[in-house]
Amino acid sequence: MTFSSATTRRHFLAGAGALAAAPLLAAKPASRSHLKIGVTDWNLNLSGKLEAVALAASLGFEGVQISLGRTPVDGKLPMAAADLQQRYLDELKKHSIAAAGTCLDILHTNYLKNDKLGQKWVADSIPITRKLDAKVVLLPFFGKGGLTTHEEMDYVGDFLREIAPEAHKNGVLLGLEDMISAEDNVRILDRARNPAVKVYYDVGNSTTAGFDVLKEITWLGAARICQFHLKDNPHYLGEGKIPFPEVMRLIGTIGFSGFANLETDSPSKSVDADMRRNLAYVRGLMKTA
Repeated sequence: MTFSSATTRRHFLAGAGALAAAPLLAAKPASRSHLKIGVTDWNLNLSGKLEAVALAASLGFEGVQISLGRTPVDGKLPMAAADLQQRYLDELKKHSIAAAGTCLDILHTNYLKNDKLGQKWVADSIPITRKLDAKVVLLPFFGKGGLTTHEEMDYVGDFLREIAPEAHKNGVLLGLEDMISAEDNVRILDRARNPAVKVYYDVGNSTTAGFDVLKEITWLGAARICQFHLKDNPHYLGEGKIPFPEVMRLIGTIGFSGFANLETDSPSKSVDADMRRNLAYVRGLMKTA
């Protein structure tokens, strides 16, 4: 593998060893006054639709993660339209709910690892996310756009090093959501060299990829994680293989503040009922931890 410097190489190897050996933090009661639960608009079946705001609020969520759209309009992201942004802001205020991040879902089409257009979309997502006061934009790396080699990771890290100062200036975090290990994610963060680049940690994705989420969350810590996705699809939360009581306790123990967004399927095909059920389960864990 290629490293940019001896220092980076030592840091990376030390980090990998630390994760392998890292003991779990002792489970203990922790205040979650700063943990908020949101929901993705696409799991409400309302991707990029204004109606997601009212529905998320009616179900009891504190925020809704907003898709920025996959089909450009006049060479711009759909959410780049100033009038649409204002409608979202009005709707969020009306329902007393926050924008729990944005999702640059067009990166499912223009892969950031090899498509210059993907880089343009990242740059364009920053002012939109700032306008919506969403604070975090999710950068997805899945399917053919997934990160599979260190060369691809380094390419992404180098681009993020260029764009991150703009994100930082605007108070926006760039969150990496993918199927790679915590160590490889930190490889990208170290290459980006900016606190505006963090990990968007999805417990479902990481479990599916074969990683120990309790060890990874402990090792990454609150400083490297911008937000969480909570899911164990196709199951209801608590009925699959992910130990959600321990996950929620650990999120509090590491001192994380911000949004954990439900990205859960609807086994019964009733989105409202299933979202309420999963939300009640998570809120129950937050009360008892």
